[in-house]
Formats: sequence, structure tokens, C-alpha cells
Amino acid sequence: MPELPDITVYVEALSQRVLGEPIVGVRIRGPFFLKTFDPPVEAVHGKRVQTVKRVGKRIAFGLEDDLWIVVHLMIAGRLHWKPPGAKLAAKVNLGAIDFPKGTLTITEAGSKHRASLWVLAGRDAWREHDPGGLEIETATLEEFTSVLTRENHTVKRALTDPHAFSGVGNSYSDEILHRAKMSPLLLTQKLKPEQIARLFEATRDTFREWVERLRAETGDGFPEGVTAFRPEMAVHGRFGLPCPVCGAPVQRIRYTDRETNYCPGCQTEGRILADRSLSRLLKDDWPKHLDDL
Repeated sequence: MPELPDITVYVEALSQRVLGEPIVGVRIRGPFFLKTFDPPVEAVHGKRVQTVKRVGKRIAFGLEDDLWIVVHLMIAGRLHWKPPGAKLAAKVNLGAIDFPKGTLTITEAGSKHRASLWVLAGRDAWREHDPGGLEIETATLEEFTSVLTRENHTVKRALTDPHAFSGVGNSYSDEILHRAKMSPLLLTQKLKPEQIARLFEATRDTFREWVERLRAETGDGFPEGVTAFRPEMAVHGRFGLPCPVCGAPVQRIRYTDRETNYCPGCQTEGRILADRSLSRLLKDDWPKHLDDL
């Protein structure tokens, strides 16, 4: 799922291309893509874009006459900037927003059709799609501490809760926890003040670093290479590969269709965290420490 760094770069690239431009039309190809019917999608035709903003992991286009288009890419959705009137031939195309100078297409790999588009009316209509998570880049340590410890969850779960923190997902939470040298399974209400301060700085630094990295990678173009797995990442998606800091093999915890990646050398004092399914299967053969691998 595109997270804060990816969405930030999307918003910047879109702002350069569509601010002040009228919407020529909106084409809906995916049967489950459009989630609203009032106002009708035709209501935005001819309306100029006045703002483009990030709302958590969503992108909101503010239009004339207090109309809004909100797009949530979910896990597999991606944006592409094409020449005006670009065709939507491929099965992965869910829809397009046409502008005089180009076409924004929305695609989604796979068949689950989770990506969504809403057309909303009202000055602050976009707020109904804001999960309300704390914005890390403007937060204070005190605000971060309050949100982190208001419930007792694992630190991984707390970071990825959109109602707690804005824009943090599975990928970057792995990178944040590695930078903070913290186990993903630590409980938030048992963290010491110095651990919370370290996590706060790691979160801010990780996002700043990746926003700048993606900006440099994109340049004046459009971010076409958005992915949850990047070779420059320290641990996310790097199971079995050496940690760039200590050289220990990166480990993972699998659950449902997600996994958490971590370095036992940097984050858990060498302990191998139990995987819900695999550790039960292996029982006594499950390695407990790096030395057992």
C-alpha cells in the first residue's frame, strides 16, 4: 500500500500538473471503483482543481463549488500520468480523470478491487475520509507519546493504526522499528520514555529520508515506480538477506496476507520471534536465537 512518502510524492507531482486545470471528464471502468452516486460523477466535469492534498493514505482533489474527489489506492492501486485521452484497454485500469494536458489513470493489480474513488460535496467533505491519525511531521514528542500509549498494543500495531498515526503502513513501520532498534512486539504502555523518544525520532527521520529519496528519484517526472519493496530498505521484504547494519539474516513474522520483517541482531537481542503458524508447526525445532539458525 502506498504510504506517506509515496502519497506525498504523488501529491507533489499531481499539483504540478493539475492545479488550476479543469476536469475534462471522469471515466469509470472498474465496476466497484466508484463508491458514491450523489453527487453524480458528471458533477465534476468542467470544475477546476483548487487543491491536491494527502488525507492519511488517500489523495483528495478539491474542486470549484466545494466538490471533492477522493482516491484510496489501498494495497495494489497505483496512479499513472498519460497523454490526453489515454485509452483504458488493460484489465488493470479502474478509471481515469481527464485533463486538457494529460490523463490520470488509476490501475490495480490483482482481482480484489479494493481501490476506490468518491465524489463528495461540501467544503470539508474530505474530512469524512480522514482516519484522524497524528501527522508525524508536525507532531511534538508529547503528542506522539500520548497517542502511542493511550492503548496497550504492540508497537507495530500502534504505528500502523490509521486512527493513531497518519500515513504509516506495513512497509515503513518495519523500517522505522529497525532504525529505532526496537522489537515489533514490544507493548506500547511498557515502553520507557527514552524508547518512545527514540521511536519518535526514528519515525520522523525515516519519513524525511524516504520523501527526499523518492523526490530525487522522481525528479520532474511522475512517480511510476511506487512499490512496497525497495532494495534500499533495511529489512522490509528482505527475509533471509543480511541486515545492512549488523549482517544478521532478516527474519519475518507472517500473519494473514502480511508479514513483519525485523533484524534479530539489531532489534531483539538475537531472539527469533515466534511465527504464529510456522513456529507451532516446528515446535521444538523452531530456532529461538540467531545462534540456532
